[in-house]
Amino acid sequence: MSGLTHLDADGAAHMVDVGGKAPTQRQAVATGRIAMSVAAAAAIRDGLVKKGDVLAVARVAGIMAAKRTSELIPLCHPLALTKVALDLAPDDNGVTATATVALTGRTGVEMEALTAVSVALLTIYDMAKALDREMEIGAIRLLAKSGGKSGDWASTKG
Repeated sequence: MSGLTHLDADGAAHMVDVGGKAPTQRQAVATGRIAMSVAAAAAIRDGLVKKGDVLAVARVAGIMAAKRTSELIPLCHPLALTKVALDLAPDDNGVTATATVALTGRTGVEMEALTAVSVALLTIYDMAKALDREMEIGAIRLLAKSGGKSGDWASTKG
């Protein structure tokens, strides 16, 4: 129909059969950012948020989310991930999250990396919302992926 892999010939959504694909090493890197007031960013960076260590909790939440992506995104395969790393870089106006997810398998891990970033940023919002309700989550995107039939890809955006 449209060339989209999650649609069959009649246009109905379905889970792609990856059973015949050879396992390869695959990795994806995604990023995103939460912008906030200087005061909220300082409280997070300095560990002064009443709910606890925002960055530690957000890191664990992002890792857990990557592992459960197939429960959140209907047509994703459940995957045995071999790596989920989540870097949270605070600065004067927010936090940038970067997730790296890897496995040896038959399908990619782009959705897992994007989910890790998204949930980590949502967790930061949840834990710090009393300090700044106008925090803004955005710029969530795939930076790179490797492995599989389509090979390597890297974003050309700066």
